[in-house]
Amino acid sequence: MDEGYATAAWLTFKLASLTAAVLLALGLPLSYWLATTRCRARVLVEAIVALPIVLPPTVIGFYLLMALGPRSPVGRSFESLFGHRLPFSFSGLLVGSVLFNLPFAVRPFTSAFAGVDLRLVEASWCLGVSRARTLSRLLLPLAWPGVLTGLVLAFAHTVGEFGVVLMLGGNIPGETRTLSVAIYDDVQSLNYTSANHAALWLMAFSFGVLCAVYGLQRRVLPL
Repeated sequence: MDEGYATAAWLTFKLASLTAAVLLALGLPLSYWLATTRCRARVLVEAIVALPIVLPPTVIGFYLLMALGPRSPVGRSFESLFGHRLPFSFSGLLVGSVLFNLPFAVRPFTSAFAGVDLRLVEASWCLGVSRARTLSRLLLPLAWPGVLTGLVLAFAHTVGEFGVVLMLGGNIPGETRTLSVAIYDDVQSLNYTSANHAALWLMAFSFGVLCAVYGLQRRVLPL
């Protein structure tokens, strides 16, 4: 793998890792609420979370570009605070990646929490354990296989994402040029050999990550 692909691979790994970390922090409370609430707004929230699954990545990328651009309140506020714009930057790429991969983490998280016996949770509350400690000491250990699945899905999906990355981040080497965009560039320039090598590496890496995690799940889940 040449230097350009090595840089793109490191950027892709960095983006996927940070995306998974942010989704873990934001997705767990949201998933816990979705799994336990009886609020009627739950249906609306679930539909919003699931939108990236059915919408084309270019549509999501376009609206994120408009929402985070210099003419939007969010874009102006970010530029005044940090001195650069969100679109066509790694920060903007991370925001778009988190929003686009939200359902791939939240849905497995929610299913994992919903699968925990509520009697255990209620017993914990009756013993005077706070909701936060119940979540960290009881729910998370029991729901860990589902949480791990959500993290892996979000990580792997980020590694292979193309549409949102190109729409929101463009193709800036060392800043927003991920592996999928680098492969696209080589195909556009008819450099099929280099594109094939990078695509095979990406496929082997993704397959290896999935095999490792599913193997770990077999050791965690009772047979």
